[in-house]
Amino acid sequence: QVQVVESGGGSVEAGGSLTLSCRTSGLNFDDYGMGWVRQAPGTEREGVSCLNPNGGSALYADSVKGRFTISRDNAKETVYLQMDNLKPEDTAIYYCAAEYRCGEGIDYWGQGTQVTVSS
Repeated sequence: QVQVVESGGGSVEAGGSLTLSCRTSGLNFDDYGMGWVRQAPGTEREGVSCLNPNGGSALYADSVKGRFTISRDNAKETVYLQMDNLKPEDTAIYYCAAEYRCGEGIDYWGQGTQVTVSS
């Protein structure tokens, strides 16, 4: 059984930083692209970032380029999202997602973690 579990959400003031973590189990982690998707109230889910396996390229939404950094530790089966210079519009539930290759469709989802940025 595949499990995808996020942690690290919380509340922060604008300009602050947070780091999200996502640990998986039951998945061939090395073989999967790992990414983050967010959903703000009343909006559709938005792909934030994705990192292909085996040293592949990282993808970012234009809205977070230069502020967010995705990384992964295959030994720990964990993917991270470092979020700097946070803005109120970054407020959302952030979901970790596993997909065989970024952009090919998400196979597994986490339960989500709330990020709230106050002005």
